[in-house]
Amino acid sequence: MRQETGDPITVKAAVDAPKGLNVRVRRVGYVPVPHHNTSVLEDPLEMDGLGHIPGYVPDPLFNEDEITLPSHETHAFWFTVTPKQTATPGTYPISVNITPETGSSRNRIVGRARQVIAEATLYPVKLKPRKNFPITNWFYVDSLIDWYKTAQFDERFWELLPAYMKNMADHGQDTILVPVFTPPLDGVKTPSQLLKVSRGKTGRYAFDWSDVKRYIDLAKACGFKRFEWSHFFTQWGVEHAIRIYEDQGRTEKLLWAPDTGATSDVYRQFLGQFLPELHGFLNKEKLLTKSCFHVSDEPHGEKDLANYVAARALLRELAPWMKVMDAMSDFVYSDKTDMPIPSIKTFAQFLAAGVSSWCYYCCGPRKEWLNRLMDTPLPKIAMHGFLFYRWPAMGFLHWGCNYWYKSQTRQLIDPFMVSDGCKWPNWAYGDTFQVYPGPDGPIDSIRWEVFAESLQDYSLLQTLGVDRNDPRLAPLKSFKDFPKKARWRNQLKRQLLVERKGVINGRN
Repeated sequence: MRQETGDPITVKAAVDAPKGLNVRVRRVGYVPVPHHNTSVLEDPLEMDGLGHIPGYVPDPLFNEDEITLPSHETHAFWFTVTPKQTATPGTYPISVNITPETGSSRNRIVGRARQVIAEATLYPVKLKPRKNFPITNWFYVDSLIDWYKTAQFDERFWELLPAYMKNMADHGQDTILVPVFTPPLDGVKTPSQLLKVSRGKTGRYAFDWSDVKRYIDLAKACGFKRFEWSHFFTQWGVEHAIRIYEDQGRTEKLLWAPDTGATSDVYRQFLGQFLPELHGFLNKEKLLTKSCFHVSDEPHGEKDLANYVAARALLRELAPWMKVMDAMSDFVYSDKTDMPIPSIKTFAQFLAAGVSSWCYYCCGPRKEWLNRLMDTPLPKIAMHGFLFYRWPAMGFLHWGCNYWYKSQTRQLIDPFMVSDGCKWPNWAYGDTFQVYPGPDGPIDSIRWEVFAESLQDYSLLQTLGVDRNDPRLAPLKSFKDFPKKARWRNQLKRQLLVERKGVINGRN
């Protein structure tokens, strides 16, 4: 929508759709992006916003159906069409009505209503739930505690949590980070430890799992199938025991000094008591086969290797039942963990060596590589599902679902103004979070919506039984070299759906 002259005018969007469809209307909001991300290519297929950055970028989707439209500005609404369970295959007309406010006033030119007729085609395919490809975007409980100013895990916190959990599940995420301890990720975080811990005079620890169970039960009710437990050792070096607090950390009283060694006697003693308790909890709740465990995030090179090997050996000794997985892109770690998670940039090296692995990205790689940053073109973001399906990674991890902080601090940023954790160029615009904080729950981003749509492509290919080596998927050569025009994806999906329709009609 755009008006060239006149005072600002209020415009309302409404949709008339057949009974078989639900249509959600949202207003597209804009956020400032001061620079393009570094290491991007000046090619419209690889970088969006050419000629418009620095500037405002469309990203948040507000749950509003009207806008005050200024002159000389372009604004938009975002329409999401969802078929009802009772809908039947066919082509449905959808009427989009844009109506300006009625009446007139001095110096105001009132525009006329506009109507656009669109079509939605529903094919006779019911997508089956995605199988054997877990997806996790790290969800930060401390962000909710700090942003909404809850008294740690008070009732306000538990009221907010379902909206965020359901949003993640609705966007294709099936695995959620469980902060049994405050995750040792990106600095010293606000205590967000679900497990209540107390230490007796004899050195024995007592554990209260009630809040852990409440969190798990709520996640299950919201649709999560798998649970990712916070790392047992510090990030980027595997040097120290993690910060574990007395009770849940309201007073920030630690059970040991922050520089306590990763394999020290005091931490060994704690883990020796905690890990059997964890095992018992997982068995009781039938979660053991649905859980993912970590040693330490992103160890790098030979420097961290000995520490990682020692920490892994400690867990193996105390919890032989535990399989671990970690983000680690250096191939030297490929046999040091049960499931490596390399960057998409080095994933091919693991694949060529026959090493099963997940994949991830974090801030980079950029240039031609797959990502979902503020200046990543939407057709490129939309290729996640096809690429995940074509290349046999065992799952996908991303670090930033809702990291609303200045890098590695407890200082909140305004996500509607800052999208790089105040650490550009090392941190990329759009990498730190996928959802914005709303009054009582998350506000989606366009990037998050398109990523979720791409995961439906994965489900489509899986539902239809398309072979990973189908010649039609051959253009998906790597996470760097793949079709980046919307036309390729749309045409292939239409072809697959038409084929399916023909098969069904032929059977009838």
